[in-house]
Amino acid sequence: MITVIRVIVLGIALVITNAYAQDFQGVAVYKTSRAFDIKLDSTQVNSEMHKQMQEMLRKQFQKTFKLSFNKEASVYKEDETLAPPQVGSSDIQVMVVGDGGGGDILYKNTKDKRFTDQRDVYGKIFLVKDELQPIEWKLESETKYIGEYQCFKATFTRDIEVVSNSSFSANDDSDETSDTETKTETQTVIAWYTPQIPINSGPGNYHGLPGLILEVTAGKQQIVCSKITLNPEKKIEISEPEKGKEINQEEYEKIMEKKRKEMMERFAPRKGNRRGEGIEIRIGG
Repeated sequence: MITVIRVIVLGIALVITNAYAQDFQGVAVYKTSRAFDIKLDSTQVNSEMHKQMQEMLRKQFQKTFKLSFNKEASVYKEDETLAPPQVGSSDIQVMVVGDGGGGDILYKNTKDKRFTDQRDVYGKIFLVKDELQPIEWKLESETKYIGEYQCFKATFTRDIEVVSNSSFSANDDSDETSDTETKTETQTVIAWYTPQIPINSGPGNYHGLPGLILEVTAGKQQIVCSKITLNPEKKIEISEPEKGKEINQEEYEKIMEKKRKEMMERFAPRKGNRRGEGIEIRIGG
C-alpha cells in the first residue's frame, strides 16, 4: 500500500514539475507555536507566577518565519517586521536553551545536499556549514487540505534528549540546587507536504519529501504554513549567508553545550542570592 502511495505521489510531483518553468520560485510564511506544561513546587511559586511563566514561554515560541525558495535552494528566517518576544520579569527569570524552530538565517541547497546556518550565539556570529542529513520519511496514506493545497502525511522517528527538573526551589537560604534528570525519548515527527508545489524542502531543517512541507508537528512544537506566494512579479533572491566564523555542525553543538553549562551555573541558586533563580528548558528537535 505504501509503495502504491509513493508511486502516485511521485507521479503527481513529476507531472506538476514538468508544468512549471525553470525559474519557478515562491515564498511560504510559517507560524510556530509550542505547548508548555511546567510543574512547579506550589510552596515556592504561586499560581499567578506559574501562569505568568507559561505565558512568557508561549510567546517565546510564537514566531513567524518566511521560507523563500526555488527548485534547488531555500532561505528560512524569522520575519524581521515582528518585534521579538519579551522573556523574563522582575519576579522570575526563564532561561531557554535549544532550537525554537530554525536558525537566524538557514540556507538549504537540496540539490547539493548541504546547508549553511548563520547563528548569533550571545552576540557572536557563527556560520555553520555541513551536509544535509537524510531523513528516513515514511509516506502514510492519510491526506488533508491545508488552504487550497492537498497534502499527504509523512512521519519519521528520532531520539531526543530531555532535561527536566524534578523540583524548583526559590528558597534563598538553601545551598541545594534542583534535582536534574536527563533521559532519551523517541519522538515521532509528523509532516504534511503537497506535491502541488514540487520542491523537496520545508521549514527549518525539514526536507526530503516530494513536495513542499506545509505543516510539522514534533512533540509539543508545531509549525504551520499560513500563506504561499508562487512566482511573484519581483524576483526572489536566494542568497547564502556569508557572515560569521565558519564551523561544522559538530563544532557548533559543542559550543552550545558549553554555553548551556555556563548559563546553568549563572542561574543556579546560591545561598543568600535570589538572582540565581531560574529554570532551564531545553528544547529537543
